[in-house]
Amino acid sequence: MTIRLENAFCVDGVGKSEIRDVVLEGASIASNGGVLASAKNSKSEVRYDLSGCMLVSGGIDLHTHIGGGKVNVARLLLPELVQNSRSRTQLVDERHQAMAPLSSPVPGTLETGRRYLQMGYTACFEPAVLPANARHAHAEMADTPWLDTGGYLLMGNDRLLLDWIRSGVPQHQINDYVAWMIRAHQCCAVKVVNAGGIDAFKFNQRSLDVDDLHVHFQITPRQILKSLAIAVEEIGLTHPLHVHCSNLGVAGNIASTLATIDAVEGRRLHLTHAQFHCYGKDGPHGYSSAAVVLADRVNSSPNLSIDVGQLQFGQTVTLSGDTMHQFSNRKLARPRKAIFQELECQAGCGVLPFRYRHDQYVHGLLWTIGLELFLRVQDPMRVFLTTDHPNGAPFTAYPHLIRLLMSYDYRMGVFERLHPDVRATSSLPSLRREYTVEEIVKMTRLGPARAVGLADRGDLVPGSLADVVVYQRNDNPEVMFANPKMVFRRGELVYQDGKWMAPSIKSTIVSQVEIDPAMDARLRGIWRSQYGYSTDTIRIRDEELMGLDRQIEPALLR
Repeated sequence: MTIRLENAFCVDGVGKSEIRDVVLEGASIASNGGVLASAKNSKSEVRYDLSGCMLVSGGIDLHTHIGGGKVNVARLLLPELVQNSRSRTQLVDERHQAMAPLSSPVPGTLETGRRYLQMGYTACFEPAVLPANARHAHAEMADTPWLDTGGYLLMGNDRLLLDWIRSGVPQHQINDYVAWMIRAHQCCAVKVVNAGGIDAFKFNQRSLDVDDLHVHFQITPRQILKSLAIAVEEIGLTHPLHVHCSNLGVAGNIASTLATIDAVEGRRLHLTHAQFHCYGKDGPHGYSSAAVVLADRVNSSPNLSIDVGQLQFGQTVTLSGDTMHQFSNRKLARPRKAIFQELECQAGCGVLPFRYRHDQYVHGLLWTIGLELFLRVQDPMRVFLTTDHPNGAPFTAYPHLIRLLMSYDYRMGVFERLHPDVRATSSLPSLRREYTVEEIVKMTRLGPARAVGLADRGDLVPGSLADVVVYQRNDNPEVMFANPKMVFRRGELVYQDGKWMAPSIKSTIVSQVEIDPAMDARLRGIWRSQYGYSTDTIRIRDEELMGLDRQIEPALLR
């Protein structure tokens, strides 16, 4: 079927933003001739007059926790916060023209898929796939309707990797291991959480800075980061090494963040939830913003990208593989609950409920730091819109966050509600930049697509995937981005005027890097002695993913 979207204001960050028609033919955006060659003899064409509407590609969330063991733990932790089922299907709180509350800070798979589609998102990436439960993470992402998904494999605390680095094995052996792990677990990137720190915590080591020695392995996070950054480059992964730095949330941790950047020696690096990693020690409470330092470094370093992990005020649940950090914050949990886990000698897990408050100094400061990063980093293709769902806030905060970025007056209205010491010391009022809709589109569509190797989406270019979103233009961006008029997935209408249609076909995004056939034999014996089970147990084969009613889509390699 041919679908003609007429008279829409088209924005994709590639071409000129203008009013024009866009034609969808099958799963693709048609060629400049109006329709693809295959459509010349089409018997049907559906037309939509979209005067007064904006047309963009489907949103892509580069970093959101939507599948895996710790996500389920978080869902079970707070049954008292689960709201009635009305909020599961309600689209908009009509009294306030804003998104209705989620049923819980970490909703189930059906609600997650619905709410993302409701905002115009069509692809999401789980940034912390533990090798030991990767199969479960994929099954849960497959159960999240309407969204294409992919995963980043946790490797910065892998016991075998740490032992090989200590032993001084050649880099090509580490490269082969990383490639084998990516293929075996069907992921598309490598994630590091507090390099070496989660493993060190198991030896009662309570902190591990970039150049500190791991008490058992006698190696440093710097060595781990460099080895993995080289591996990511040399095996050809498109997405840079995705790093959660040391000392998350600690006053003065900007020094650790800069040391992390230096550790990869100019190679590509993505710093995740960067808002939690750029704190100084100045200010009235020994906590201050170092956002200008990190932003300047990003602006001057083409090899760097970040996502912000913006917090919003209210109740959420923090979940992280950084057991060391979560354990240190256990007394700050609200309500007072916590769960900590050791995970198969490969990672850890800490889950704490948390409530961010306007009147609390540090919370207000963190809110301003995230916005500073957005406003100070100049290239919207290298700073991405995230809340580190659910750690900073649930993902449904995105329309509100977009409004904060696009309106100086609106964010200053929120700023005036903060703790007086934040208002007295923050540089946020001096940052009068207001994001354009083109910059929002680059940050939420084009940039993430290119960052993970999806060349066929993120724009409205002929031949690209027909994941297309129609928003009714509105002076209030929060209202506009919270409620698209229509969403097309692969050319199929799946959402219209507040109603979800039948889910469309979904893809798992994987990186099909080359692997050394000898690695299978090498790992078979090592893996059983290291972890107690066979490599055959953990390898996820293509037919398993396709058996989950999915198709496999390769991310481009560099």
